[in-house]
Amino acid sequence: MEMRPLGKTGLHVTVLGLGTSEIGFQLEEGADVSLLLNEALDAGLNVIDTAECYRDSESKIGNAVGHRRSDYFLFTKTGHAAGLEGEDWDPTVMARGIERSLVNLRTDHVDLLQLHSCSLDLLQRGEVIQVVQRAKEAGKTRLIGYSGDGPEAQWAIESGLFDTLQTSISVCDQANIDLMPQAIERGMGVIVKRPVANGVWSSSDPPASPYAMPYYERYRALAYPWAADANLAGRTALRFTLSVPGVSTMIVGTRTPGRWIQNAAVIAEGALSDAEYRTIRERWAESAQPDWAGLT
Repeated sequence: MEMRPLGKTGLHVTVLGLGTSEIGFQLEEGADVSLLLNEALDAGLNVIDTAECYRDSESKIGNAVGHRRSDYFLFTKTGHAAGLEGEDWDPTVMARGIERSLVNLRTDHVDLLQLHSCSLDLLQRGEVIQVVQRAKEAGKTRLIGYSGDGPEAQWAIESGLFDTLQTSISVCDQANIDLMPQAIERGMGVIVKRPVANGVWSSSDPPASPYAMPYYERYRALAYPWAADANLAGRTALRFTLSVPGVSTMIVGTRTPGRWIQNAAVIAEGALSDAEYRTIRERWAESAQPDWAGLT
């Protein structure tokens, strides 16, 4: 598995990480979680990304691989009350949530603590940033980052306050590629979320979840020449995101043991050729609508 520097943080991360929203929302506690995580770690994974609001994802991670804490970099997010008394983005609630995350993850620190897609107004006011800065000063996280898209992501880059940016980039979501030169110039580590656009090529039927519908509609409008071949589409999508300059790691979620290893085999094929990459970018430039902003 290829390793890349996470910006100027000093961390070197696998270009394919593991997202865990599916673990929180779609899997019951049990052996499958342990198998899924441990086999990926054994195969070379060193990035696990989660969040306080992915239901019980953090506790499942802690139970399954807390004893292997030195084998991986652990990223989580803060901002949502997620069952705590109080409001989202309340600094006191956030501080309590960070403590809960550490307990659930069975660790005394995470490697990266990210603000979970808060508004531009909240970023500019600064109180939520102070919460994660204090956590860093206290040794509860090594790094701080922002997870989000569009104007908020641009502000996070320009502020110089964050070590990393997590943002959406895929064959169906290319608006944030324009932010990459600024992130590179600032030395930020770039983590890509939703790099396979919710796998909208896997069925000709509209997705049941409204969460994936915008990507489904974009995918059909883009009409890539390989769009009808689900296997080729999935492989091309992974390798496209891998090819974007400035990307440190991309987070692909799964609820299926063995899937991370399958995706790693695709990544091993390497980036797309310059011609293949350019064709996808040109198709986006020709077809993208003004409202096709990055999707959180």
